[in-house]
This record gives sequence, structure tokens and C-alpha cells, in this order.
Amino acid sequence: MEEHKELILDGTKINWHLERVQAWERGERIAPITIDMALTRACNYSCHFCYAMFQENDRKKITKEVIFNFLEDCAEIGVKGISFVSDGESTISPVFIDACKKGHELGISMAVGTNAFVLTKNRLEELLPYLTYLRVNFSAGERKRYAEIMGVKESAFDRVCQNIRDMMEIKKRDNLSVTVGMQMVLMPEDGDQIIPLAKLGKELRPDYAIIKHCSDNEDGGLGVDYSAYEKLYSRLKEAESYSDEEYKCVIKWSKIKDQGNNGRSYQRCYGTPFFLQMSGSGMVAPCGSLFNEKYKKFHIGNICDKRFKDIWASDKYWEVMNYLASPNFNAQKMCASLCLQHKVNESLDNHLKGKSKLEKPNTSPPDHINFI
Repeated sequence: MEEHKELILDGTKINWHLERVQAWERGERIAPITIDMALTRACNYSCHFCYAMFQENDRKKITKEVIFNFLEDCAEIGVKGISFVSDGESTISPVFIDACKKGHELGISMAVGTNAFVLTKNRLEELLPYLTYLRVNFSAGERKRYAEIMGVKESAFDRVCQNIRDMMEIKKRDNLSVTVGMQMVLMPEDGDQIIPLAKLGKELRPDYAIIKHCSDNEDGGLGVDYSAYEKLYSRLKEAESYSDEEYKCVIKWSKIKDQGNNGRSYQRCYGTPFFLQMSGSGMVAPCGSLFNEKYKKFHIGNICDKRFKDIWASDKYWEVMNYLASPNFNAQKMCASLCLQHKVNESLDNHLKGKSKLEKPNTSPPDHINFI
């Protein structure tokens, strides 16, 4: 197994991909470095903080043929990493394991964010060798609160805890390089679960447990009170103290302290050509904030109807990307809070304004370099 290098969980790795940045600056049509997508819009949980309720669009079925064509196109145009993380629970798709294996065989870094309910030992034996990382969405540290927050029966807590133990056992037994993490999406009112989650992680021994903000849509549909995070800082600092040499409890401080991004330093969105998001309906849009049917003008195509390489090469794709990067678009007024591309946007905006030029670091590449 490779020795794990630095794991960047609160930042961006865009500066490790300067050749793509330089091609973009020359006006070339670049392939995304990373694509976040789902294989279905369906989910077997009903988390009370779920953003996917704001992302409903015309659903189509991603079949094995569709996903294999898509992955082949990604490999051909130069996509480096694909994470099944988006607006559905990809592990319940019948094509999930085949897709992870196929992407890996094509040389693409593959990853998944999941509630891990269906990832029992037999499936994990099949899956883990093909993944760069597996992140388990686990937003409470106690059985009863897990059921309340994540919208499932209490018995799901025990099942997923066992699945995490099995992940770590298989990883160690087979010397796999996959990184296994737990992730808590923290709503301020669920602050009572910060320490229980940190302690549970120390008991289950994944590589890390991360505690992150909850993203809200541009209308504040989830009602996240971003100012309320400040009252939890001492508890979050205490959670970090449960880290040891093999287990890290990481707080996504940069976004938790960002007050909902009302202070975005940039107006133009440059990040989406580098870090694309796609819906579990097969629909290609620049980012998850624009999946909903009401943003149809940003919907570029669907991989269930058309090959991805043709969608990517189309004028429509680049018209949408260029519009987001133009003076006609204002990310400070027109975007959801704490978006996925925020750190990439910040870096690219500072680079273009000459505030801090992107330069290749003179340190060893971090883990998960293809997930920017």
C-alpha cells in the first residue's frame, strides 16, 4: 500500500493542474479535471439537510451502456477523476460497481460519497480495489439522532457502522490505497452530535472524519443560520483533539467560518469547466445549483440521449461556461451558498487578478490529486 501523503480536505488542488489552467487561459476548450455526478436521482435515505430536493429535473435512466460510453468519452477527452457524489445515492444503481471498475480500468480516478447502507461486506470486496476514496455520509454520532437526522430506522446506524468496520478490515488485509472517510454535514441545530461523531470515528477507525457546513440554495430553502456556527467553534475545536496518528477529525473551517459566502470575493464563475457537476438524471449542467428545471437555460444535454464527448464539444456547452465567466453573471447575487466550486473559483479569480498567481507547489503531490 502506498504511504498516504498530505490529504487536502479543506482547499483546492487546482495548482497541481497548471497545464489545464494554462490551456484555459489560452482560450482552449478544456476537459474537466474532476466530474461530480450521480448514477440515479433516487435515494434510500431522507436526510433533513438534503440539497437534492432543490435539484429536481427531467429524469432519465443511466444504463450500463450509457455509463460505459460516458466513461470512455471521459478517458478520451482527458477527464482525470470522477466522483459518484451528486444528487442521488449511486450505490443503489444496478450499474454502480461496473461503472467504478470500468472507470478504473480506463485510468480514471474513481470515488464515491454514499450513505453506505447497501455496502455490505460482499459488495465492498468487489468495490474497494477500484476506488481512490470512499466517503460515508454520517451526520450523527448517536443511534437515535442518526435516525432522526438522516431519516431512517435506528437499525441503519448499526448496519453502517459495521460496513465501515468491514471497509477498514478489507483495506488493511489487502493493502489497498483507498482512503475511507466519514462526513458529517452539520446543521447548526445538530451541534450536539459533533463530539459523539468525533468519538465514533475514533472507535471505527476510518482514515478521517470530516465535519462540514450545510449548503443552502440561493433562496435559503433549508433555512441554514450561518451565524449560528460561531457558537459551535469550541466544540468543533474539541472534536479535532480526537485525532491521532491514523485517524484525523477534520473541520472544514474555511467554509464554516464563511458566513454562507455572503462575502464571496469574486463575481465571475471560472471553476465549472475544471470541476463539472452532473445530475443522476444524466443531465449535464455546470453545477448542482443549476440542476433544477427552472434553470433549464443552463442545461446543456443528457448523456442518456447523446455522447458526452459531443455534448462537451458543442457550442451550447461553451456558451454556458463562457456566460458564467462573463460580466453578465454575478456569483455574489446569483449563486447558492458555499458551492462546490468555491475554492477553485477563488484561486482562479485571484490568479487572473494577479493577487496570488497559481504556481506548481514544490512539495510532493497530495493524495486524491485528480479530485480538485
